[in-house]
Amino acid sequence: MSSLEHRISRLEALDEIRQLPARYALALDMRDMDAMVSLFPDDVKVGKGASGREALRSYMDATLRSPFTGTSHHIGGHIIEFDDESHAHGVVYSKNEHETGNEWVIMQMMYIDDYRQSDGRWYFARRLPLYWYATDLNRPPIGENKMRWPDTEWTEGNFHKLFPSYAEFWERGGVPPGPVPEPAPLDQFLNRMRRGATAPKVKVRAQ
Repeated sequence: MSSLEHRISRLEALDEIRQLPARYALALDMRDMDAMVSLFPDDVKVGKGASGREALRSYMDATLRSPFTGTSHHIGGHIIEFDDESHAHGVVYSKNEHETGNEWVIMQMMYIDDYRQSDGRWYFARRLPLYWYATDLNRPPIGENKMRWPDTEWTEGNFHKLFPSYAEFWERGGVPPGPVPEPAPLDQFLNRMRRGATAPKVKVRAQ
C-alpha cells in the first residue's frame, strides 16, 4: 500500500470509528437493541462466562428497562489511536440524562474503548465506562461520593482513575519539576497520559 493509500485508509477508519459512539447513543436512546449489538463483533464478551450478540442484547435490554423511563446520551470529544491496521483504542466523553421515576438524573462520564476491524468493518471490542457523577438535576453533586442514584447509597465514581495526572496534580501543590517533555507521538497521546495505569474495576450502573 502506498503512503497516499495508507493515509486515505486511515482517514476512512477514523471516520467509521467516530460514528460508533454516536450510533451507540442513538440505538440506546431509541431502545433498538438489535442496532446496538450490531456495533459489537459476534464474539463480544458479556460479563463472566457469556459472549455473543444475543447475550449482550439480553443484558442491555434488562439494564435499560428498569429503572429508566427514558435516556439521552450526548457525545463529546473523541480521541482515537491505532495499535495496528485492525486494532485501535480511544476515549470519548458522554453527558447523559435519565428519566428515573420521579427524578431526572444527569451523569458525566467517559468511555474507554477498544476497537477492532473484522470483515472490513470496525466494531467496539470493549467499552469501559468511567463515571464522575450522577445526581438529580436539581441537586448538584458537590463534595465526595458523587454517584447519587435514587434510593441507593452514594458512592465515588472512577472518572479520574485511569489517568494518574489528576491525583498527582492535587498531591504536588504546584508546578511540576523539570522541563516540559516533548509531545507524545501522534498515536501515543493516550498511552502517555495513562503511564501504564491499568483499567479500574467498574460496577456498571447505567450507560
